[in-house]
Formats: sequence, C-alpha cells, structure tokens
Amino acid sequence: MKETLVSPGVLTIENDQSFITERPMQAGAAIIGPTVKGPVGIPTICTTYSDYSNKFGSTFTSGSQIISYLTSISAYNYFQNGGGSLLVTRVVSGTFTSATSSVIPTHVGVTNASATIDMTPFHPSGSFSINGITLHISGSPTEGHANTATTIFIPSGSTAANTTISASVVYNFSSSVAPYSSSLNLISSSAATTNLTFTYTGSNGLLGNSIPYISGSTTYYLGGGTNTEAFSLETLSEGIIMNSSGSLTSDGQLSSGTPDNLRWQIIGTDINTGTFSILVRQGNDLTLSPSILERWDNLSLDPTQNNYIEKIIGNSKPTVQQDGGEYYVQSVGSFVNNSRYIRVKNVNTPTPEYLDNNSQPKAQFTSSLPTASLGIFDGASGNISGSGDNYYENISNANTQGLQASDYTISLNLLKNKDAFQYNFITVPGLIDNSNFPTHVSVLSNLISNAQDRGDTMVILDNIGYGATVNTSLVAAATRDTSYAASYYPWIMTLNPNNGNQVWVPPSTLIPGVYAFSDSISDPWIAPAGINRGILNTAIRAERSLSQNSRDALYQGNVNPIATFQSSGVTVFGQKTLQKKKSALDRVNVRRLLIELKTFIGQVADTLVFEPNTEATRNNFLSQVNPYLSTVQQRQGLTSFRVVMDDSNNTPTTIDNNELIGAIYIQPTRTVEFIRLDFNVLPTGATFPS
Repeated sequence: MKETLVSPGVLTIENDQSFITERPMQAGAAIIGPTVKGPVGIPTICTTYSDYSNKFGSTFTSGSQIISYLTSISAYNYFQNGGGSLLVTRVVSGTFTSATSSVIPTHVGVTNASATIDMTPFHPSGSFSINGITLHISGSPTEGHANTATTIFIPSGSTAANTTISASVVYNFSSSVAPYSSSLNLISSSAATTNLTFTYTGSNGLLGNSIPYISGSTTYYLGGGTNTEAFSLETLSEGIIMNSSGSLTSDGQLSSGTPDNLRWQIIGTDINTGTFSILVRQGNDLTLSPSILERWDNLSLDPTQNNYIEKIIGNSKPTVQQDGGEYYVQSVGSFVNNSRYIRVKNVNTPTPEYLDNNSQPKAQFTSSLPTASLGIFDGASGNISGSGDNYYENISNANTQGLQASDYTISLNLLKNKDAFQYNFITVPGLIDNSNFPTHVSVLSNLISNAQDRGDTMVILDNIGYGATVNTSLVAAATRDTSYAASYYPWIMTLNPNNGNQVWVPPSTLIPGVYAFSDSISDPWIAPAGINRGILNTAIRAERSLSQNSRDALYQGNVNPIATFQSSGVTVFGQKTLQKKKSALDRVNVRRLLIELKTFIGQVADTLVFEPNTEATRNNFLSQVNPYLSTVQQRQGLTSFRVVMDDSNNTPTTIDNNELIGAIYIQPTRTVEFIRLDFNVLPTGATFPS
C-alpha cells in the first residue's frame, strides 16, 4: 500500500490495532507428594495422565491393599478437567537409587586359559589371571567331609566387574583315591566385587569317608574368556520397584517383571556401519509378545558421530544441590535425556571414527559393538511401602502416606526458585495445616512464605483432617493471613481411577481439577466456583452436606465451602483467600488475576533489561502492555486500567540510577457472590413499576 505523498492529495492509512495479544504461557499446577516410581526430588513436567503414569506410576500394594497416592488421584482429576501441564515433584523417605542394566556384552572373541593351583592338603589357595583379570582361590575343606565350599573371588575394578567366566574344574588327587569333578558357571555382576562359590562333589567311594591327605595340584580349565560390557544403561526412575531381576518362566516372562519396571534388548547390530538398536521393553512382557515402550535405532558407539548413543538417548543425571539456604538442580552429563525411561550410564568400549577413509570398519573396533542380547535392570534401592503406613482418612502427624512432613522440606525450597520453575498454583495433598498436625504446620508455613516471596503463585491449603468440624477449620484458618493461599471444607469421597475403589481425600486433591476446568472454559481471573465452573464431577459425595448456616460461618472465616446441591451435586461455593483485611485481594479470582498480569508484564520487562533507557524503550514496553491489558479488560478481567512510563516517573535522576519505572493502575472486575431478588406481590389492577 502506498504510504507517502509525492503530489498533493490525501493519504489514508490503515492501522490495525485489533490484534489480540497472546496470553502468557500457562505453567499449570505444581504438586509435591509421594509417587509409586519416578525421579526423586526432581521437578518433572507431565502433560497428560498417561504421561504421568509412565513417569510416576499409579498403584502399589501395601499389606493387602492396592493403594494410589493422593498425588496420583489429584493428577488424574487435574488432567481429566482440562489441565494442560503439571509439575510433579516426588517425595520419598530414605535413600533411593536407579536400577542399572545387566551386562550388555560385546563381540569380544572366545579365549581359553588354564591355571594350576597348589593343593596343599585340604587348603586350596593361590591366584591366576586370564586376560588381565586376577582371580584368587581360597578355601578350607574339612577332613571327613565330601562337600565343602570354595570361593573364587573376582577383585574390584571396572574390567573385572564386567567379566563373565565359565569354568570346568577337574580335581586330580593321589592314585589311591578315585578322581572326582565338579562343574561351575561363574557370572559376575556389575558390583565392585563378586564372591562366587562352588561345592566339591565326590564320587560314591568318597561320600561319608575321610579324605586322605593329598599333595600335588589341581588344574582349572577356563573357557569363554573376558566378555567386556559395551555400555550400561540406568533407569530414570528410582527405587527397588525398578529391579526386574529374576528367573524366566516358560513363556519368557520375568518372575519379578511388572508394568512399572523395564527390560532392555539389543537388536540389529551391523558390523559394517557400526550401528545397533535398543528396545526398552516393559518388565512383564513375554518373549513372543514383547511390549516395546521405546525403540532407538541407528545408534553407534562413535562419539564423533551425531548418532552416538549418549547424544541420542541422553546421559544427564540430575541431583538436588544446596548452596547456603538455596536449593537447585545440577545435572551430571553432557547430553539432555531424550528417553522417557532410561539414560546412558557409561560407555565402556567407544569406537571413535569407526569407519576408515574408505568407509570400512576399523578392525580394532568391530568387536566392541554390542551383541544381540536381552537383559534386565537391577541394583536399585529404596522401598515405598512400610508396615503401618497411613493413607487417605488415616493420615496422621507422624505418618502421612508413609512420609513425615520434614520429607517435603527440600522439595518445597527447591520450588521457591521462580526463574527455574513456573506454575500458577501448588498443592501438597497429605499435609494438614492444623494444630493437630504440628509438624505439618511448620512445613506449610514455609510453603506459604515461598509463595509470597515468588509473588506469582498461590497455595491450595488443607487445614482439616478427616472428620474435623467446621469450627476446627475456622480455628486453623484464623492462624493465617495471606492472599496467596485458599482453604476448602470438607473432605470428599471420590473414585480411585486406578482400581475403582472409593476413597476419602482432602479437598486439595480435587480442587486443582476445578481450577483447571475453570481455566479451560474461561480465564484465570474468572472465579473457579459456582455451578458453572465449580462442580466436582468426580466427587461421589462430600463428607457432610453443609447447611446455609455452616456455609455462612465458613465464608465469614475465609474458608471456602464445598456445598452439596440436589441439582448440581458437590460444588465449590466460595472463592476467598485467607487474607483477613477486606480488599479486592481477599478473593481468589483477583489474586489469580494479579499473578497472570505480573507474569506477562514481567516477561515483557525482562526483554528491556540492558536496553537503552530512552523514550523508544519505554514506548516498546507500552506497545506490548497496553494491548494486553485491553484484551484482559475485554475478557472481563478489568473494568479499567492505566499504564504510566514516561518522563513523569522516569526523571533524569532515575535514568542516572540506571532504573526504568513503570506504574500500572488496575481496577479488577468484581464477581457476583451475593444476589438479592425481591419478589413483590401486587393487588389485582396494580400498575407494574417502569
């Protein structure tokens, strides 16, 4: 379109200012609590309930009960009601570690060796080596016994730990004694040391008789040689639930295989290209019916290539570190984890520049590739289920789902970092903010303090245990004064989605689903309550049906009633924060409006840091913020607003101090919470008022 005048005339210019500014990225909810499996203490994004189940599991057995943690029930309801993303942090009690793959063998050729050990009467001892691995033989057979154990000890060391040795043992004694033999298969583990035993088995002539004194030697014939491990894998999830070791059934199923643990399989090894494939299989699948969770093709052990196994699968191992009073996540490893289940723990036989200039494999590397094989994961520690653990309505101050309140502390402090973790609201179902749960109260005080310091999130807080009265909830609410938290009453019965059982849960388990549904059909600044947006569609019933008097008392005490209506069922019928002072911020929708505005406008301001402090920079800010606030106003979040960022608040002194100041004035839209309807009965013939 022509935008300049060359000859006299009138120029009309069209400026489209109706563009709808995109809403800031929604970080969704955060939840901290125990899970069946998954990384411990590492905040992890889940985008669907299926994604959550794959990463964190769903049910486990405790005694004779099939249990789902409140975390899982809450995640299910959140996603069922339109939630888009959930930041999950797993909390455990004790030490948890990952499971490591069993030996993934290479193509190292078979070698043979033998060693002769001195057999001074009844005390075989000595050492020999095969392919650089030293083995020590020791034992103390007892006179008169035909069955005595001897230990072959494989010393520590990365090579020894990855060695498989098979042995055929023949004992040559004096000519007056019939020779006897024993066979032995030794399979080392990935542990630093391995102790393996075999038993002398005598012939018929020796059983029960005294063994004569012997001089001479015993020769050990060993075949198979070293079988070096190509690389090892490690599960992202931690805990003994990830151990899939055990015997195989006739149909190829692991005796300890479950839907939660894993198997690995190597297929398609190609010597010519130096590539192979890895299948990540479900732990309880069958040989003839494999359940493949992930497949990684065209992998190599060549670190110079783009298909190097660590680059494709990833090798990062995140851990939570502390620096003074702050916690942060630090990852060891150079490559981001792309797998949902495993990481590469180490590569023992790399093949740098596997192909020569003629695109032919180099002879020294061909035996380093993994062979076609199938294995398990083992060596993880950490158990989630203990005797006497309390779940659902039985949670207590000392035991809440097998945890203590102090187990949550590090995770709460980690999520204080707003730059690293963004979320709109946070819950910790299982912790109760009530004097009957004193250890919980101190931890939840920390959580609320963190939310206030961040300024961009709020806490959905439970302040009553199962069976608590209205007054108990009011007394607990009276101890808090903050617009960054909201409480609800009473507990709710819902269906455990993972096994169909009916269970009692605290309100914070289901309220995230209410917020998610409200956001999916409206905006965060619209109240997540009432018949249009506050129905708890997965609730079977509330712990009690609240009367109008009870609802009034709760609302006056800043606790949001969960009412039961014949027409709509169990419904959230309140949206107050725990702020005592009457202001716009004593309502959930206004607090969430402020969180939304601060998040977006803060992101705009971030782009201006280190820019010139000029009118152009200020106009850049205004050109983004004003249209956004206008959009919020059009969508009923604001009645009016004004943004000031000019010479009036950016004086020469301010500029000389390297500061840029903006003043944002807003009038939040209030919600209708109290409706008065006057029904006037008029006599016949009366005129209706205009």
